[in-house]
Amino acid sequence: MLLPNSPNQNHLLAALPETDFERVAAHLELVAMPLGEYLYEPNEQLRHAYFPTTAIVSLHYVTESGASAETAGVGNEGVVGIALFMGGDTTPSSAMVQTAGHAYRLESRLFKQEFNRAELMQSLLLRYTQALMTQMSLTAACNRHHSIEQRLCRWLLLTLDRAPSQDLVITQEQIAIMLGVRREGITEAAGNLQRAGNIHYRRGHITVLDRSGLEACVCECYGVVRKEFDRLLCDVQYRKGL
Repeated sequence: MLLPNSPNQNHLLAALPETDFERVAAHLELVAMPLGEYLYEPNEQLRHAYFPTTAIVSLHYVTESGASAETAGVGNEGVVGIALFMGGDTTPSSAMVQTAGHAYRLESRLFKQEFNRAELMQSLLLRYTQALMTQMSLTAACNRHHSIEQRLCRWLLLTLDRAPSQDLVITQEQIAIMLGVRREGITEAAGNLQRAGNIHYRRGHITVLDRSGLEACVCECYGVVRKEFDRLLCDVQYRKGL
C-alpha cells in the first residue's frame, strides 16, 4: 500500500527503474498545491517540472478578452512542464491547480538532465507527451462538435480517473471556465445528470453516484483518450512502497 505523499503515487516516477528512481528522488521536492494556484503563466520561463500525486492541474489558454478554456488536465498519470524537454522552455498557455493536493517538483535543469541521460525516462516522457497531445486534440474536437452534457461527462470521467475519491470539490462556475461555456449551460447539464441519478450536486461539490451512467452519456472522446493513454503507457509498472 502506498504511503501518503510518496513519489510512487505518480505513475511516471513509479515506472522508472530503481536506480533511475533513486537518483531522481534525491532531488524531488514535495510541494502543496492549493486550489487556484498558478504553476506557470503564458510566456513565463518554466523553473520546475511538477509530478502530481494527489493534485490535478488544468492546462488552459486565456484569450485577450479574458475568456478561457481547458486544453488538457494532468494528474498522477503525468507531468506538468513538457515544454522543458521539448525545447521551448515557455508556453503561451497557463497551468493552474484544479484540484488541491500535492506534487513533487524537480528543478528544470535537473529535469532536462534526466531526460537526456535516462533512456527509459526519455521514452516514458515522449510517449506521455503523445498521449497528452491526443487529449488536447480530442478536447478541441469535443468542444466544437458535442453537447455541453457530453463534454461535462467527459470532463468528470477524466477527473475521476485522477482523483482519489468520487467526491469532487469544484463549483459550477469553475467547470464552466474549464469547458469554455456559460455557467447556465453547466447548471442545466448537471441538473440532467442529477435527475438521472448519475451525480449528486451540492454547492461546491459533485459526488459521482453512477459512473456507468456517465459512461453511457459521454461522447466517444473520453474512450479515445483513455485508450491512447493505455496503449502508449501499457508497460508502466507501479512500485509498491518507497
